[in-house]
Amino acid sequence: MKAWRLLLTRPAEESQALAQTLAEVGVHSASLPLLQIEPLPVSEANRSIIYDLAAYCAVIVVSKPAARLGLAMLDEVWPQPPMQKWFTVGAATAQILDDYGLHVFFPEHGDDSEALLDLPQFQQAVSGYDPKVLIMRGEDGRELLAERLRERGVVVDYLPLYRRNLPQYPAFALPHTVKAERLNGLVVSSGQGFEHLRELAGDAWPTLAQMPLFVPSPRVAEMARAAGVLTVVDCRGASAPALLAALREHPAPALQV
Repeated sequence: MKAWRLLLTRPAEESQALAQTLAEVGVHSASLPLLQIEPLPVSEANRSIIYDLAAYCAVIVVSKPAARLGLAMLDEVWPQPPMQKWFTVGAATAQILDDYGLHVFFPEHGDDSEALLDLPQFQQAVSGYDPKVLIMRGEDGRELLAERLRERGVVVDYLPLYRRNLPQYPAFALPHTVKAERLNGLVVSSGQGFEHLRELAGDAWPTLAQMPLFVPSPRVAEMARAAGVLTVVDCRGASAPALLAALREHPAPALQV
């Protein structure tokens, strides 16, 4: 595992935390954040969703930014939040909600949409009459989750809280970083992160597509393969433990001299 030299592309703060975790097990990494979080203005429509929060049998929070921004809106409206169950895909987002005092569940094995849908507590939450679920997220994402729920007859509403922009970088920043740091693997944490990777790569994409790419889900894996990536590793989650498990299972390619 120590032979891996990875490019991390999460938002700056998250990349820093992941880099520290990797360094503890001897994995070198370089950070080039491809997602910049921009909170959305709070519309009256979104505020009304928070006022009607008690109407939902379950609330799903898809990311740490969604958790922080959603809780800030909650503070403005609810002195004491309603008692429905809250769900996340991963442990890190769940911890933010738990620290706030909410009743939160997440899948312990496989932090992706499919694992959440199979979670017994979640299935119980949506098993009642005329179930209604709220998904707190960015402007887009987790469409598969909503599709599967609607197939089961669940009404799904979104609360969009932020957008993820591609930070401004000089031309050739991505291939220059890969070459200068002698990297042999790329890591993305979402579909939008992958799209930004391709956009920033520009003409260097055919070369970068030959590098192993670690992705968080089957959906992003499919996007990567369709874009020509030769080696795609589905970590079944965007957490540090999920990435570490994937690194242990896949030998690193030899570095180019």
